[in-house]
Amino acid sequence: MDNNLKIDKNKIAIVVIDLQKGIVSRDTFPHTSKEVIKNTVSLLNVFRKNKMPVFLVNVSASLDGKDRLSPEGALSWNNKLPKDWAELIQELKVNKSDFLITKKQWGAFYGTELDLQLRRRKIETIVLCGISTNIGVESTARFAYEYGYNQIFIEDAMAAMSKEEHDFSVNKIFSKMGRICKSKDLLKFI
Repeated sequence: MDNNLKIDKNKIAIVVIDLQKGIVSRDTFPHTSKEVIKNTVSLLNVFRKNKMPVFLVNVSASLDGKDRLSPEGALSWNNKLPKDWAELIQELKVNKSDFLITKKQWGAFYGTELDLQLRRRKIETIVLCGISTNIGVESTARFAYEYGYNQIFIEDAMAAMSKEEHDFSVNKIFSKMGRICKSKDLLKFI
């Protein structure tokens, strides 16, 4: 990370993608879900301490499942999900000042109030992390890039279903849209 990075604590927020029971229970790479959670929690603690906005995003579907995307040839969601699948994990210690965003598809911007809430708070930079690097995080990052947000990607606070998927997003996509760093490096700046 650039040692000359200047972070305006009044214009930055963290957006945590899909750290929920049904997703963190899967095997992830190159970081385990446990590592991603630990690194994310360390960031959340500092953001909350400094009164910087925290956005916790989960993905959920209606009981009848009809709001799930199902284009022809796409990954099917025909299976019934456990009742607590979409619940944010306890380790996040949801705070009354946190913003909770529920999405119905991969990205956290489409069909949600995320952009509205960020803009109302004059946020210019978002810190992104979560699971899965190449699905929820990348989809959110692409929208954020097109909306003009500066982005900081926390490489060790995200993971995918394979190392290859994670590495491709980090090295080939995120490197074109913002800064990439480890959680401990960002903590030096905030």
